[in-house]
Amino acid sequence: MQDNEILTKISDLVAEEHDLRGKVASGEVTTDEEHARVKELEVALDQCWDLLRQRRARRSVGEDPDSAAARPVNEVENYQQ
Repeated sequence: MQDNEILTKISDLVAEEHDLRGKVASGEVTTDEEHARVKELEVALDQCWDLLRQRRARRSVGEDPDSAAARPVNEVENYQQ
């Protein structure tokens, strides 16, 4: 996944989170449903940001950014269960 694809995915996830909050306000989803989905979105965002940081770090030291790989969520920096 290229940097621009990761950034697009991040934007999509953030937009979904904002949309979800609007649905709670209008009663389309329950707060429990919202909390569960927001947690999933946060995990996906953490993984995207982590992958982007890896790619940028590899590029900055002359390594191939395509060798960066998405890590399991429990290995992502700042992960809190």
